[in-house]
Amino acid sequence: MVGMDPMDLMVETEALARIGLVVVVAVVGRWLLVRGINLAVKRAVKRSEKVASGWAGKALGVRSPERYEQRLKTIGTLSGSVVTFTIAVIALITILSLLSVPVAPLLASAGIGGVALGFGAQSLVKDFLAGIAMIIEDQYGVGDLIDTGSATGTVEDVGLRVTRLRDATGQVWYVRNGEILRVGNQSQGWSTAVADVPIAPDEDTAKALAALEQAADEVAAEGEFADVLLERPNVVGVNEMTPYAMTLRIVAKTAPNKHWPVQRALLEQAQNALTAAGIRQPAPGVIAG
Repeated sequence: MVGMDPMDLMVETEALARIGLVVVVAVVGRWLLVRGINLAVKRAVKRSEKVASGWAGKALGVRSPERYEQRLKTIGTLSGSVVTFTIAVIALITILSLLSVPVAPLLASAGIGGVALGFGAQSLVKDFLAGIAMIIEDQYGVGDLIDTGSATGTVEDVGLRVTRLRDATGQVWYVRNGEILRVGNQSQGWSTAVADVPIAPDEDTAKALAALEQAADEVAAEGEFADVLLERPNVVGVNEMTPYAMTLRIVAKTAPNKHWPVQRALLEQAQNALTAAGIRQPAPGVIAG
């Protein structure tokens, strides 16, 4: 800077100071916003844990705290990335303007490049937008049993681009979010255990139903289902009637994905109760329907 005019030196020093101030404000502002997002996520996770562990969580069918934590952390990460990108772009444009660099042509070029990139990566953009919508709308989460049309299984990971499922055979499926047109979620709120019990068509229906009511009471009284059953199993009645068999049905509302053990217990207790009451089953080899 030897021989530089004092006025030019002052202007350059002032410009560098302004650029430094912009950088400091951008870094501090990003740190404060990201920290605020992380604190909000932690508080939301703690609130969800209290709700899920209390009586209100059971009554409302609230899913596991881990499932909410995964969703909230994903939203927090996404929000942090958006904040970082936005602040970086604003800071860069401000610094360029301080350096007297024409910003308008750069913005026009960036707009054209963005359009070209959008056309070249439509599927990727579609997957990301669909992933953001699924996370925000809480269509499903980790631990949910879902049917995406192309694959059915338990959700192991929900990302912005793909969702990872594991089916009943243990096979892992990676489904692109943009290709999921409809989702059937079997784990939201509660599940239903259904036990169909066939008996001989000429048996006393009232006597058989009374035996099933006793079986329902025994299942409801079992300690292992205290936190699983949301209400007492309900004996619906005759569900199907053919010349060869009469099918009676019991249904029970359970916590999400907990209906299988309840269903097995209902079938076992129903069989024992019907045998004790002398209710005959359909003749061997006869297929109802």
